[in-house]
Amino acid sequence: MGFNCGIVGLPNVGKSTLFNALTATAAAEAANYPFCTIEPNTGRVGVPDPRLLTVARIAQSAKIIPTQLEFVDIAGLVKGASKGEGLGNQFLGHIRATDAIIHVLRCFEDDDITHVEGSVDPLRDLTTIETELMLADLDSLERRAHSLEKKLKSNDAEAKAFMPIIQRVLAALQAGKPALSIDLTADEMPLFRQLQLITSKPILYVCNVAESEAATGNHYTKLVFDYAQKQGAQAVIISAAIEAEVSSLESPEEQQEYLESLGLKETGLKQVIKAGYQLLDLLTFFTVGPKEARAWTVYQGAKAPQAAGAIHSDFERGFICAETIGYDDYVSCNGEQGAKTAGKWRQEGRDYLVKDGDVFHFRFNV
Repeated sequence: MGFNCGIVGLPNVGKSTLFNALTATAAAEAANYPFCTIEPNTGRVGVPDPRLLTVARIAQSAKIIPTQLEFVDIAGLVKGASKGEGLGNQFLGHIRATDAIIHVLRCFEDDDITHVEGSVDPLRDLTTIETELMLADLDSLERRAHSLEKKLKSNDAEAKAFMPIIQRVLAALQAGKPALSIDLTADEMPLFRQLQLITSKPILYVCNVAESEAATGNHYTKLVFDYAQKQGAQAVIISAAIEAEVSSLESPEEQQEYLESLGLKETGLKQVIKAGYQLLDLLTFFTVGPKEARAWTVYQGAKAPQAAGAIHSDFERGFICAETIGYDDYVSCNGEQGAKTAGKWRQEGRDYLVKDGDVFHFRFNV
């Protein structure tokens, strides 16, 4: 099961520098001019989780494999993107294909780096991008509604199901609100997801600051954090320049020493990865043995067969039961055998809701 976050923003805000540091590669060219990223670059990163290291140590696992998130570096959008300005239509399509949006905002002054609008103003930039995304959704839904109106005349079941939702989303978009702002019932959610609206995706705002402000932020970041709080969204502060420097250092000791010299405890990238994981409403379970300890990802609310299916479709198809130990029990009992002795090992069936940190061994028959 793959999950991805699209990195968006105006040109020259630090998107590609952030992407390069995230993936520790130079796959995306970072250059001081608009549209240097012509095709979306994709990279996978491991999600930091100290619990995986703990269970691996207890089981003396030979290999450790973290769960991963995919990041997509999408070229800079500009005002008018929804009408095809810049390379807008192409890039809006790339955003539509992602699960969540990481919106990078320039929150630093630097006369040597051109700003497409001529000055630094993250709230203006934020509004520019979000307006373009809403206009793109508005255009998409208006065309969809026009098509469904014809089907309604013949009492088409699909049209009758979709039109009430589309009308409510259109009203929100016309009022300058994202699709994510409307209230939906559990029955409506599957239909809503099928609309594939850009503004239905959760957003993380990333404030890119100068090196000297990475630990403290500045007046620009305060504005963004206040805005995010009102929207029920999250925001983090990073310095893309620092992240690029850290990713170039070879040893973890060197990296930590460099961070501490700047008053930082961890990289901003770890914050972005963890926040992106939370943004997607995911949880982690583990499979542990002498060969490998591995973290896996499912959505909150997943049941045991779906977790089994994250490993292999045959596991879900032939699911019998999940042999389960909670993470805390696994640690306190020093592994599987200790958990069995203490009565903390159990068998769970098809209706078991996966809990974050569960250690599983699946029984199946195909």
